[in-house]
Amino acid sequence: MPDAKNTLLAITELGGYPDFTSLYKHFGYQVLETDNVRKAVKLIRQHLPVVIVAEFNFQSDFRDRTSSLETILSSTQGIIESKMIVFYEQEYQHQYARFLERFEVFASLAFPVDEKELQCVLQRALVE
Repeated sequence: MPDAKNTLLAITELGGYPDFTSLYKHFGYQVLETDNVRKAVKLIRQHLPVVIVAEFNFQSDFRDRTSSLETILSSTQGIIESKMIVFYEQEYQHQYARFLERFEVFASLAFPVDEKELQCVLQRALVE
């Protein structure tokens, strides 16, 4: 089992952007990956990652929430205090802003994700 103090969980539901696994490892994180929300919740509870990287994928068909990211955060509240890094589409900025009214995240990066910006966020996550 990875050491919780340096575990990073990457949740890639849709993808379509570069695989940043080697970057995460460069910063010393042991990386867990999934593309499934249910599995993500299970991994969070088992490994207590210090950093979670996930996508905000707006889903208009949800009645009571805007994305599955809300499911992840709601089901893990009070269990862990991970630094959440969220990738989001500019076109859904308005919906993402509504999400941010209810949930706190460590950093938000718009697509296309700039690798240098992600490096800065990962570096900051190590010291904060």
